[in-house]
Amino acid sequence: MMKFRLLLLFACLSWQLFAQLTIKVTSLPVNTPPNDDVYIAGSFQNWNPGDPNYVLTNNGDGTRQITINPPVGLIEYKFTRSNSWTTVEGNANGTFLDNRTFTYNGVPQTIEVSILTWEDLSAGSGGTAADNVFVLDNSFYMPELNRSRRVWIYLPPDYSTSSKYYPVLYMHDGQNLFDVTTSFSGEWEVDETLNNLFSQGDYGCIVVAIDNGGASRADEYAPWVNTSYNAGGEGDEYMDFIVTTLKPQVDANYRTLSGRDYTGVMGSSLGALISQYGIMEYQEDISKAGILSPAFWFNPEIFDFCSNTTKVEPLKIYMVASQNEGQGSVAQDANHMEMVLQGNGFTSTELKKVITPYGDHNEAFWAMEFGPAYQWLFGGVDFTSASEVEATLPHIYPNPTDSILKIENLPDLRKPTYQVVASDGKMVQSGKLVDNSINVSTLQTGLYTLQVFSKKKVVFTGRFVVKH
Repeated sequence: MMKFRLLLLFACLSWQLFAQLTIKVTSLPVNTPPNDDVYIAGSFQNWNPGDPNYVLTNNGDGTRQITINPPVGLIEYKFTRSNSWTTVEGNANGTFLDNRTFTYNGVPQTIEVSILTWEDLSAGSGGTAADNVFVLDNSFYMPELNRSRRVWIYLPPDYSTSSKYYPVLYMHDGQNLFDVTTSFSGEWEVDETLNNLFSQGDYGCIVVAIDNGGASRADEYAPWVNTSYNAGGEGDEYMDFIVTTLKPQVDANYRTLSGRDYTGVMGSSLGALISQYGIMEYQEDISKAGILSPAFWFNPEIFDFCSNTTKVEPLKIYMVASQNEGQGSVAQDANHMEMVLQGNGFTSTELKKVITPYGDHNEAFWAMEFGPAYQWLFGGVDFTSASEVEATLPHIYPNPTDSILKIENLPDLRKPTYQVVASDGKMVQSGKLVDNSINVSTLQTGLYTLQVFSKKKVVFTGRFVVKH
């Protein structure tokens, strides 16, 4: 009898000793960097953010979890993404969130929670940005220019409640588009305009906005060097960054309609100059451009470039200028560009120019003109059908990856093979495709193209990013 009691006591003590609490995060903010770990810090581990013993396990289905052995009683905790409290979770508005609390009774159990925002990635805390504007990355690396930049992303109001795929508009001078507190001369109110259009039936559009580089703004937004200002000449590298580095990352992590028919670029002043250059030089990737108050005078080479660059794809360009800008010179340049583009085969359905009697060269004018430009550029496209098709197409995931990538929705193939081509055109890996998955852990960080073959014919092509 005594032996039985001892065994029972040992079992009870063992159960209490090994009792566990599993905390499962069922959803993360949509702008969570895909390669970031999520940590838990709390009263049970001395509030140490970034403790490697308290990293949540990624379940591969959008959820993460951790099992801990806290003391019985009230516990307090929060989630972070690094060893710094600067990456702590926030409330629904992206600002301070009180400590989470839970009363643990010692019984093994699982609780489910959601992380709403990250303080460091929430745009406009205390500012004017809408709740569906986020900071994609505070320091997005631009390898083409060897510098980093803040990048914003606007997601349509129904992004988190639908399975739709959306067109994407890439815009310059990102700090001036959404939030008056980050702008240097007012904001475009892009988020308010798109939210209002959405409420009136607009399909919705993702906007990706890149901050300008301050002192390097003219260098990046001008394709050619302006010797009078000793600035410019990095425009092609900047556009190459958007098309080659930024766009694949956005397409990989958000539900985008990634084809050229659904991709646009827009900017004002020098941002209009680089947008005009970009749509002509990168026609395979971009089909729409908003040219607001273009500073063509800074690089007059743009006229010959647009005349001599063959229009090989259907394009849409919307130009607007005020008669008041530069004593009429900006409008004159817009008229000149209109004639150049008409001479290059642009029709009335591909080119629209508006000269207004009102407005100055500032954000207030561009805020007024953004809506009409967006509606003309993206109007008439059947995004619903495109989204339905996109959802059934083969695609690569996870993307970016550091080890294994899979191909979803790939049809059954007979003896499929694959090859991986680096951005310089060299084949770096090939072999048999087994279970529609490939181990790419030996590849260096970078952008790659995957081709899948069946009976020596290409049946799938996709781009992916390796990030270690």
